[in-house]
Amino acid sequence: MQYKKVTAIVICEKLKEVEQALISIGVRGVSITQVQGYGEYHDFYKEDMMSCHVRFEIFCLAVKVDTIVHTIMDTAHNGQPEDGIIAVLPVEQLYRIRTKSEYDTDIVD
Repeated sequence: MQYKKVTAIVICEKLKEVEQALISIGVRGVSITQVQGYGEYHDFYKEDMMSCHVRFEIFCLAVKVDTIVHTIMDTAHNGQPEDGIIAVLPVEQLYRIRTKSEYDTDIVD
């Protein structure tokens, strides 16, 4: 089975909304971190132009990527430059540290 990694960087104000939306579509695991950076949107009121966002990282089966991506986009969208980005990357192998074995397709969403 083919796995993918979905990484989404969205504004902090959308954290809870996106988290709840992912739960509602059955995403069983996600890592969330607070990040700083700048891209299309710059915080011109700060000396270093950095702005705070949150990063969602989700490992999933390839067949679930479109649902996850569209859920995040629909939930995080404000129509503003700081809305964020989503990247989908291939995953060559995925292991569970506890069992020291490769993930089974029934474990990953």
